[in-house]
Amino acid sequence: MKIVVDDLSGPEIARFLDEHVQQMRSVTPLESKHALDLDELRRPEMTFWSVLDGDTLVGCGAIKGLDAGHAELKSMRTTPTHKRSGIASLLLEHIIAEARRMGFTRLSLETGAGEFFLPARKLYEKFGFSYCAPFTGYRPDPNSAFMTMML
Repeated sequence: MKIVVDDLSGPEIARFLDEHVQQMRSVTPLESKHALDLDELRRPEMTFWSVLDGDTLVGCGAIKGLDAGHAELKSMRTTPTHKRSGIASLLLEHIIAEARRMGFTRLSLETGAGEFFLPARKLYEKFGFSYCAPFTGYRPDPNSAFMTMML
């Protein structure tokens, strides 16, 4: 496995992210969907990583700088065929280390509050995230869970 910064120019990552957005739309009401599309992920405040198993894309994740000390975890996804194989943990560990290296002191995220998102919430808890109030730009939403950790 290798984790690489991705410029989001390839067709494979475009398909992968489109599948992510479609899946989020299928399990989350439209007004509660916060998955970013390709153009939003290309913004300068974003850093995006892909996880490759050989030449095969198996996962991705990003951080969005919110201010000098605070970043948001975005677009964490593992291919359905590789779920529960350790890819998400490997990537999250990498992203946390990179966020620290970039000088962020806090990392926050929004994920779904429903049963579908329980494995994601458990992963974030395992890495030290705790539940918090909505942050930068979010509003209270019964379909969202907000989590944060100090780095």
